[in-house]
Amino acid sequence: MLFKLFLCFTLIPVIELYLLIQVGTVIGGLNTVALVILTGFAGAWLARMEGMNTMLKVRQNLNQGLMPAEELIDALIILIAGLVLITPGLLTDAMGLMLLWPVTRNRFKRFLRKKFDEMNARGNINITRYP
Repeated sequence: MLFKLFLCFTLIPVIELYLLIQVGTVIGGLNTVALVILTGFAGAWLARMEGMNTMLKVRQNLNQGLMPAEELIDALIILIAGLVLITPGLLTDAMGLMLLWPVTRNRFKRFLRKKFDEMNARGNINITRYP
């Protein structure tokens, strides 16, 4: 786990710097900064819209007496996407935007559900169901 955290905190910034330098040499430094700012604004707007839509779905399910499990997973993924978008860079912005876009978010959600079910089958987690 420590090694994975080390890679996240060292490898991702190095890749971001490399990408920013490479893109900057092609389109120019000012255009690269503008691109990072533009993706940040687009991500903030999309996170706000997707977050509001998800909260409306949560409220609708709660008003109908249903557990909004899928919507809560969506809300968690949207929160993670927002946190990733705070980090300046092209790679993290692309990852954040992919997590916000409903098509790729649903694929990521299916992946998380599969991993969750595998952990449950191995006994790494314990699920208690209430009536």
